[in-house]
Amino acid sequence: MAIAASINQAKYEIFRWRYELSIPKKLALALGMALLTGLAAQVRILLPWSPVPVTGQTFAVLLAGVLLGRWWGGVSLGLYAGLGAAGLPWFAGWGGGLGYIAGPTGGYIIGFILAALFLGHFTDKYIRSRSFLSMLGLMLFANFVLIYIPGLLQLGLWVNLVKGEPTSLSGLLMMGAIPFIAGDITKAVAAAAIARGITPKTAYNGEVDKDKWAHWRLP
Repeated sequence: MAIAASINQAKYEIFRWRYELSIPKKLALALGMALLTGLAAQVRILLPWSPVPVTGQTFAVLLAGVLLGRWWGGVSLGLYAGLGAAGLPWFAGWGGGLGYIAGPTGGYIIGFILAALFLGHFTDKYIRSRSFLSMLGLMLFANFVLIYIPGLLQLGLWVNLVKGEPTSLSGLLMMGAIPFIAGDITKAVAAAAIARGITPKTAYNGEVDKDKWAHWRLP
């Protein structure tokens, strides 16, 4: 019991510390998370029928909001997108430049920012969101709605306007969604389990449900 209490106290202190950091220090952490995302992007599997590779990016993206909190998870992915567009070669395959953002995978990168903002908001505002099942649901929504929708929209535009190859909805889904579903679910389960283990189950910044958490079971 003493060990468990010490671990819980340590998690509380770490999250309160990161919440109370100065803006320069938060920017440094955001840049570090952007770098981690860039490294995860190099774990990739090319698909012969699609310009979109399987990568490890989404795992880092799903944890960015949890680790950095409200706004700053999104800032980290904004730095990833902005510095990459400016030429820093940390997109998949060590790519970079504005052309990459305008290419077939650019919409997914924009979706990364939305997903991190979404998850950071819930992590910092609701203790209940830090349970495994709640976090898994939030991560699946972030992945399959906030990342996939802008990703598929831009991929469809790119295929039609740049490649000049009109594609059906089923063809678009086969290029930009269906091959990634199983892997993305696996990454979301792993990320939710990590989030469950590292987040405190006590309020560190005045969460709106801070007076209710003690009556909940957080699986």
